[in-house]
Amino acid sequence: MSLVVYLAAAVLALSAAVLFRRPRTTPGKPSPLRNPLTVSTCVAIALGAVVFLCSAPMTLAAVNELTGIPNFGAPLTYGLLSAYSCSLLILLINWRGGPRERVRRLVLRCIAVYAPLIVAVVVLFTLADARVERLNDLDTYYANTPGMREMIVLYLLGHSAAIVAMSVVCVRWGREVTGLLRAGLWLICVGALLDLVGFQLTKYTAVVARWTGHDLDFLSTKVAPPMAALAALICSAGFVLPRLLPAAVGHWRGLRDYRRLDPLWLRVGFVSTAPKPASSWWQSPAERLHWREVAIHDALLALAPYFDDRVRERARSAALAEGATTHEARVAAEAAMLAAAARRAAAREEPLRTPSTCRLHATEMSGAGGLVELAQALGATPAADTVREGTVRA
Repeated sequence: MSLVVYLAAAVLALSAAVLFRRPRTTPGKPSPLRNPLTVSTCVAIALGAVVFLCSAPMTLAAVNELTGIPNFGAPLTYGLLSAYSCSLLILLINWRGGPRERVRRLVLRCIAVYAPLIVAVVVLFTLADARVERLNDLDTYYANTPGMREMIVLYLLGHSAAIVAMSVVCVRWGREVTGLLRAGLWLICVGALLDLVGFQLTKYTAVVARWTGHDLDFLSTKVAPPMAALAALICSAGFVLPRLLPAAVGHWRGLRDYRRLDPLWLRVGFVSTAPKPASSWWQSPAERLHWREVAIHDALLALAPYFDDRVRERARSAALAEGATTHEARVAAEAAMLAAAARRAAAREEPLRTPSTCRLHATEMSGAGGLVELAQALGATPAADTVREGTVRA
């Protein structure tokens, strides 16, 4: 059982770390610490990870031994679970957004409800007689013990209230939105339903069975923990998906365009004087692509004195004769002119006396699209005998 909850804790912690990580060198992006949604998402997922870490029997035994108090891990875990329930509601409030004062007021209300609940869990444990250490079946073993009984019911009710409220809000909100946000909300609903049925209902059933003199402890010890872990993972996926998937798609597109620019960079990179970015142990594909775009534009500017309109016109006419569209012919002609300019620059020839005044299509477009188009066209032209880093072959 410890392995299951430890695995869930590790996955949740990894999700929080990935979500919180933002490249420091990316211009224009605010710090994650200044974004309430990012902070509340990371806090909720991290608290979920800590709850699973503390609820593992091995951890409970270590906590009890460290403190010298039998079952001290119980109020610790239940208090953290209540804090986790509160953090889910706060996350949902920040996710829904609205006027700052309204969001702040709702957050304070959640804290005002769950903070006393956590205190009550600790107080009830202190007043109860729980001298026999129970690592797996504490809820059912102490289901009829004064103080412990109330503590168990209280933490379950607090968690149930949070999950039910979260489910109602997600269902209502899911009807108003579309796309990834809606998919994330429905994932949260699925995780909440699994939590209600797989974890809470089984816990309530096992505890009530003890009250009535029956033994259904297996529901609490065997069924509830893995169901809780699965529910938390699904809920976390629902919160994280709308925030991470667009970034992942953006990184994939950046990496794709970065690689597709290789034919262009290999032709013109030797004349680029753009300063390299500060060294970093990790750079996102978007950052690499941005630097390559800047460096290529710098190289195109350096090669402009070698651009020859005659080469461009001949290549354009040939492309049109082969059935290319006007736009395709323009790009192919500019690629041929650029390839010829790179060859002359690599051979250290003198610039043309009357260079072309034509502006490349790639420089008229924002983003990497025009450069990628030019790079693909260059792939069909003979390579210049050049090397990189600002030097040429003798």
